[in-house]
Amino acid sequence: MPPKRIADDAGHSAVIAAMVDPAPRDSTATAVRYLLQLLADSAEGNTVEIRVPPFGAVQAIQGPRHTRGTPPNVVEMDAATWLALATGGLAWADAVRAGRVAASGQRADLSDYLPIAWRDGPAAPTAV
Repeated sequence: MPPKRIADDAGHSAVIAAMVDPAPRDSTATAVRYLLQLLADSAEGNTVEIRVPPFGAVQAIQGPRHTRGTPPNVVEMDAATWLALATGGLAWADAVRAGRVAASGQRADLSDYLPIAWRDGPAAPTAV
């Protein structure tokens, strides 16, 4: 059974709420899942697993499909990094260079998919 989808209104509100410091944990969780959901929608596929523990993970991007075990292409980061990348507050190359993203595999570069266009477009850059 596929995970329950987050409605756009709820996702949009959560992203805005997650941009305050300190952000409420429930808003952060919903915002992370919502932006992962949008990434999976816009970059359909199963070749890269994007993980943002403990809040969520999705598989995205066209390419060879993996069916068991750890996929060959994995991207993992914390929630603050994901929110900054997804909303345009942090560039992919800067996050990788700073060691804020663990990316392994040939296809584990999300720079072509970020920032994510959400309801009102990418958010204004945030300081992270």
